[in-house]
Amino acid sequence: MSSIWPALRTRRFLLSAWPWRSLLYVVTTVIVATPVALFAWILAIPWLATLNALRDGRVPDARNYLLMAVSLVIIAMTGPLVAVPLAAIERRRLALVDTREVRTAHRPVRGGDPIAWIRTRYAEAATWLEVLYGLLFTLVVPVVYGFLFLLAGIELALLSAPLLAGFGSSAVQLANITIDTPGESAIAALTALALIPPLVYLFSGVTAAQAAAARALLGSDRAAGALREVARSRARLVDAFEAERRRIQRDLHDGAQHQLTSLTLQLGMARLDLPAGSPAAEPLNRAHEQAKDLMVMLRDLVHGIRPQVLGDLGLMPAIRELADRTPLPVMVIGPDVVTRPPEHVETTAWFVASEALGNVTKHAAARHAEVRVIWDGENLVLEVRDDGAGGADPAAGSGLTGLADRVAAAGGRLLLASPAGSGTLVRVELPCR
Repeated sequence: MSSIWPALRTRRFLLSAWPWRSLLYVVTTVIVATPVALFAWILAIPWLATLNALRDGRVPDARNYLLMAVSLVIIAMTGPLVAVPLAAIERRRLALVDTREVRTAHRPVRGGDPIAWIRTRYAEAATWLEVLYGLLFTLVVPVVYGFLFLLAGIELALLSAPLLAGFGSSAVQLANITIDTPGESAIAALTALALIPPLVYLFSGVTAAQAAAARALLGSDRAAGALREVARSRARLVDAFEAERRRIQRDLHDGAQHQLTSLTLQLGMARLDLPAGSPAAEPLNRAHEQAKDLMVMLRDLVHGIRPQVLGDLGLMPAIRELADRTPLPVMVIGPDVVTRPPEHVETTAWFVASEALGNVTKHAAARHAEVRVIWDGENLVLEVRDDGAGGADPAAGSGLTGLADRVAAAGGRLLLASPAGSGTLVRVELPCR
């Protein structure tokens, strides 16, 4: 376990080293917080006096407001000077209950110029987050720990009841309860023993919450920010790639394909104009046939890049056209919707269906396949199922890894079920954001 949070959920927590680490964290918290908390509570006195007056229905004295303003100014001026070194100590001390590295969010300051250090630190958001943690550490933590120590004191009193009451002349007084007989002291001691595990969990839970607050306020979120930027960058690259595919498809369809069609027609007309038995007839016939074959190849290439029907009519007609072009029976099940998913979702789903049906044709030895589309307006689910040999392995070069990467770039996920001899199911879930 790298931190106390997951350790708390294990059955062997009480037998592990984490309760002792938590106890050490509590003890060092008291040592570190005591001198700083005295200063913080002095500054909090005007605020407490004002709240007390308002609670009693009295109008606070004007001097209270003046002292409150002075305390705020002192906190604003001296808070960073105290909070920055305190945060450095807390990041090191956090290793007691959380072994994951916590990096500072401060920018480095070159040189030893104190003015530059102050100017940089007072302008950083990380500094004021550390000031916030310092206020929690000195004002809230002592109150919580005071309650915990009160419970621990009651626990010790109950445990010592047999010594104080059962075998001596003293009695144990807890509120209105007096323990002064051997029977009562034995019951108190047994009760205290039964309460030790809940008390340990309570102490550990408080230290885990404090450690989580320290990690959130004192740690750097640059790694998370970098991951978010990587995700955004990947999405931008996918969008740019799709835009480039559409441009190539449009240029081939509107330019090269039309010119090739015109060339094929001219070659056909030239064949008609040649006299029978002309020496140029045979080469012209071959050129005309090659032009027709090239026109078919170009049409298939344009369709493979992005079919025209996908942009014009949507996903379901494009998948039905894809099923018609597949050399085995394919059943298509899906909604005939009026509204359409986002364009990048449609393109990704069609590409997955195309690649999956291509894999079925090449590798599955299936008799028939099924494509099912489910769309509820927020998520699009595409399933391609076949009755082939199964045993599909993403590491075997079937293109499943590339499909998973493409789906992940669109914010979705790909799931594969392919038991040997029982066919293959490829399921893609795409959020329609």
